[in-house]
Amino acid sequence: MASSAPGTAAAPADEGGHMAALVLARGGSRGIPLKNIKALAGLPLIGWVLRAAGDSEVFQSVWVSTDHDEIEKVAKRYGAQVHRRSAEVSKDSSTSLETIKEFLDHHPEVDIIGNIQVTSPCLHPTDLIKVAKMIREDGFDSVFSVVRRHLFRWSEIKKGVNEVTKPQGFDPKHRPRRQDWDGELYENGSFYFAKRHLIESGYLQGGNVIYYEMCAEHSVDIDVDIDWPIAEQRVRRYGYFGKEPLPKVKIVVCNIEGCLTSGTIDLSVDGKEIIFCDGGDFVGISLLKQKGVQVQLISKRECSKMISAMKLDCAVKVSVTNKVQVVEDLGLSWKEVAYLGNEESDVDCLKKAGMSAVPADACAAAQEVAGYICKRNGGHGAVHEFAEHIIQLMGKM
Repeated sequence: MASSAPGTAAAPADEGGHMAALVLARGGSRGIPLKNIKALAGLPLIGWVLRAAGDSEVFQSVWVSTDHDEIEKVAKRYGAQVHRRSAEVSKDSSTSLETIKEFLDHHPEVDIIGNIQVTSPCLHPTDLIKVAKMIREDGFDSVFSVVRRHLFRWSEIKKGVNEVTKPQGFDPKHRPRRQDWDGELYENGSFYFAKRHLIESGYLQGGNVIYYEMCAEHSVDIDVDIDWPIAEQRVRRYGYFGKEPLPKVKIVVCNIEGCLTSGTIDLSVDGKEIIFCDGGDFVGISLLKQKGVQVQLISKRECSKMISAMKLDCAVKVSVTNKVQVVEDLGLSWKEVAYLGNEESDVDCLKKAGMSAVPADACAAAQEVAGYICKRNGGHGAVHEFAEHIIQLMGKM
């Protein structure tokens, strides 16, 4: 996974007019505060869909409609343009249709909207490419995403009403086996494509309308907190990680201060340094080595004795003044390097590495360029988390 943010270079003009991707990302959220930029599997949630939209290369422009400064900042990092929505369409009661209409009022050049939901992080460019063809070449006015479910539905019994529940659409005496039943199609909320004239008439679905069936593996929707860990596992397994093939990591280079340790140093009464680290990180290093991945620890300080005390069987380079040079002296291509850093002196290495990560408490400059942002802080399991991420991606190769 490349560490740099994907670009969203405009697709060439095509017959049928200007098609714009539009991601609605309001700052307020009843379920999860600032959900749209909360880290999911190492990326801001919105980053997953912006990457897919940009890499599909079917849109003449990619936009995020937001009312929040931090969301705007993240959107631009992933190559999107930003439309600052008005307060009128930033309320809890505002609808997607109202927000899209406002966007179109400010962008008369747009003929087709691909409204992509930020809460569908397993979206792949291949889906968007097929839908764009359905609009541009097959003559449909609107296309929306669905997923097939095999669920038996029953009528709801209202409180205080004396009645029994009834089956909806099937006969309990002849319950079909799953393999004998096609199931039913449900909107999964991943995207809604529509031509301008439909939206201006008050519809996201209408005219010559058709659905697009997504595979169940890619059909992920996040609404409340309980969805988050499930979505994270699905994205790690089925998500889209960019155009480039996943790099074959041969070595993990890890900054000691602020990554393997917390970066804080206490002094005992006799003047000895006391550092803090997490035993789980030692497990992470061991797991990498079991998979044939080397580990190189580096530090700007002279801390050989400290590392020796940890009894870590891996290479150590201390008193480092040029981190880029140290990595290049390993004799590997940057694509074969995974780099875990936390400070400004790590930025160049994070940009160059085939895979890159920072602890949750890394400096802003390092977080800006990292391909993966850990949930855990330095010295509190970030190395273990990144190791597990690398190993999981190795299983996808």
